[in-house]
Amino acid sequence: MEAGSVGLSLIIWVACGIFSMIGAYCYAELGTMILRSGADYAYIFEAFGEFPAFLRLWVECMIVRPCSQAIVALTFSYYVIEPLFPDCDQPGLAVRLLAVIAILVLTFVNCKDVKWATRVQDIFTYAKVLALLLIIITGFVQLGKGNVEYFDNSFQDSESDVTKISLAFYSGLFAYNGWNYLNFVIEELKDPYRNLPRAIWISIIMVTVIYVLANVAYFSTVSPAEIKSGAAVAVMFSKRIYGIMWWIMPIFVSLSTFGGINGVLFTSSRLFFVGGREGHMPQVMSYVAVNNLTPMPAVLFMGILSLFYLVSSDLYALINYVSFVNWMAIGLSVASLLYFRYTHPEWQRPIKVHLVWPIIYTIGSIFLILLPLYAKPVETGIGCLIIASGIPVYLICVAWKSKPRFIQKLTSDGTIWLQKLLMVVPEEKRNV
Repeated sequence: MEAGSVGLSLIIWVACGIFSMIGAYCYAELGTMILRSGADYAYIFEAFGEFPAFLRLWVECMIVRPCSQAIVALTFSYYVIEPLFPDCDQPGLAVRLLAVIAILVLTFVNCKDVKWATRVQDIFTYAKVLALLLIIITGFVQLGKGNVEYFDNSFQDSESDVTKISLAFYSGLFAYNGWNYLNFVIEELKDPYRNLPRAIWISIIMVTVIYVLANVAYFSTVSPAEIKSGAAVAVMFSKRIYGIMWWIMPIFVSLSTFGGINGVLFTSSRLFFVGGREGHMPQVMSYVAVNNLTPMPAVLFMGILSLFYLVSSDLYALINYVSFVNWMAIGLSVASLLYFRYTHPEWQRPIKVHLVWPIIYTIGSIFLILLPLYAKPVETGIGCLIIASGIPVYLICVAWKSKPRFIQKLTSDGTIWLQKLLMVVPEEKRNV
């Protein structure tokens, strides 16, 4: 509620949805033009070379992906345990142990079978949509009963500070995060020319409508001040509407976040897989299991990193330090669309967007990159240092080609040992 009023907050939700639609539209062209998994990593690599692509991968690998998964896992645990401790704080150890179990279970699922992983994603996405539809229906019933007090003078107390409005926009866009996930796994998508744009458009339009309506429903019962307080809005809403059945909503939220853990794990492993294939991560990351063709080393690496970050108490701080990097990468990816139009006009483009859309999105991304520099200069400076920490890693591990023989042997022996341990082979040899 950085917006300050109900009316302005709803406008920002709609604007965030439209901005995400523009980005998704641009990614549809990129995804059908460059049929490589990895999304923005692949597009930055193709347009601007391996160094900026490596730095993107470095931040994603070391901070963004494992931290995000750990945070979602902790959120899942919190909502599972909350009905058991309705009047007191949840035991911290229990929350973290349940988060560990969730990550381990989903790591096993993603190692075992791709179909299992996609089925889990489908089921728990339905749970999320069902929860939001339940909120929307009950909220609109409340509005029909005349509970519209928070919509009277809906623009009263609207925030006029550009910085706060911008932060509200930033927060809204975070909720839409994930619209580019299909581009991370495009090599595994059936008929991507047809299915990628269709899936992107259907999902982003549906999400925008549902999110806006859910926020309208919340305001039928929960005041702007209560939302701004940072309390769990869905739980607060359910306690006031559903009475003794209030626990339904925490369960639905936990199901939704369980699917979120799976989504982060699934797409992250494909990103690391592509990084291994390009020589930006250990080669074994690009290997697949002999029996079920899953990228087992990449999945295990992501799962282990996430478990490591569960020990940290500063997960949110770490994410905040590098949040602007996400918009830098997406902005560069959309800008690469303009670059490819100029340098490779002959490339096949099943979808060809009007140039006004990538220009608008690139300008918006520049704004989202510059905003943290102004609003949170210290945190942004720390984020820049985290990015810069990848430079020596790149110089030593990637750019330095003529490594001493003992290092090459050590690397080769380690790769072979992991191959035998995990029963994995290079992708092109999986049928041997």
